Amino acid sequence: MRRTRILGPVLIVVAILVSVMGAGSTPQQPTLNKLDAETARKMLHDAYDAVKRYYYDPKYHGINLDARLEEYDARIGSAGSFGQAFGVIAAFLEGLKDSHTFFNPPARASRLDYGYRMQMIGDGCFITRVRPSTDAESKVHPGDQVITYDGFDVNHGDFHSIRYYFSVLAPQPASKLGLRDPAGSQRELVVDAKVEELKKMMDLTTSGGGTDIWDLVRQEENEDHVIRERMVETADVTIWKMPEFFLHDNEVDGAFGSIRKHKTLILDLRGNPGGAIVTLARVIGNVFDHDVKIADRVGRKESKPQVAKTIGGNAFAGKLIVLVDSDSASASELFARVVQIEHRGTVIGDRTAGAVMEAKHYPYSEGIDTKVFYGFSVTDADLIMTDGKSLENSGVTPDEIVLPTSQDLAAGRDPVLARAAELAGFHLDPAAAGKLFPFEWVRF
Repeated sequence: MRRTRILGPVLIVVAILVSVMGAGSTPQQPTLNKLDAETARKMLHDAYDAVKRYYYDPKYHGINLDARLEEYDARIGSAGSFGQAFGVIAAFLEGLKDSHTFFNPPARASRLDYGYRMQMIGDGCFITRVRPSTDAESKVHPGDQVITYDGFDVNHGDFHSIRYYFSVLAPQPASKLGLRDPAGSQRELVVDAKVEELKKMMDLTTSGGGTDIWDLVRQEENEDHVIRERMVETADVTIWKMPEFFLHDNEVDGAFGSIRKHKTLILDLRGNPGGAIVTLARVIGNVFDHDVKIADRVGRKESKPQVAKTIGGNAFAGKLIVLVDSDSASASELFARVVQIEHRGTVIGDRTAGAVMEAKHYPYSEGIDTKVFYGFSVTDADLIMTDGKSLENSGVTPDEIVLPTSQDLAAGRDPVLARAAELAGFHLDPAAAGKLFPFEWVRF
């Protein structure tokens, strides 16, 4: 089953709204019609309802939620499109400063791909991948540093909000980038996105020879294939590329059945957005010969410890090296920090996302004859580590910071994995390391 994760917006969502919408509505500025505005207001009030009913902090971090609802309800009236209205709803939730509380807007009738991937590496944002046969292919390149994105300066604090707004809330047919190449030259350019129009209505019954349901199944299979578990065994070392924490206990145990044959495990959690707490607990239970407290789960009504039960004498006892980066979030961060606190292994790479809460998705809908489906992720617990600290907004600082340079990205080298191999006692050339787990695009 496909799982979706996005990080909550921060202050730049408000800045984007101010930029897009201006200081106020003018006669020349388009606004939503009355019916659409009421639909958007219903979504906003549902956001209020979800937080009011389910948010783990009944004081909402000191926010006057009723006054905030009134303020953002008025802002809906200035929205010129559903994308801008969605931004208002997202900004309403932004006041909680919570990575796991955010708006999941209705699905769109088109699929859009900008043709490139970008990521924070250290203090800079870089192009990491470029999709073949897109407008981006001839314009941007891995290793280009992204200085501005659609007029906004790109920095660590705002990056995830930029990505959330332009990828989820209001995707654009083109993006304007200010870039610096590995040689230091700067340029500005516009990259057209690849857009595929989807059916507005689908027949999932297969009656009359319809194929809509099989198209959905194939798309799901394509996406699952890209995020599959991958392992490489070499020089008495297992390198496990773990894309997410969504595995059954028997799948985790089966993986460690192979891992135990080797002396070292390099667990690559780069880009891993997290997943299920039960999977996290099972992985931890496979690398410790005793029960380990992960964190205290601080909910709305109670606080209780989250404990990973060891599998006992079969737990992997070898050397453990964990790789993380700025896109390692949630369960990935918890695992890395437990390894540090318990002195179980070495964490290397980049500082993690700092998006560590426990949340649930709450679905809502609007309409009678034709329904619009949307929802909200709402945090129902904070997680306090055994050192008394939360990782939210701070993340995990690796024991050893190792970052790819723009030249490494351009050449496809992976110095982080190469350094992990060195710590494991064998030589792996950075260029060869970059080819161990080839990047794959979801078929469009």
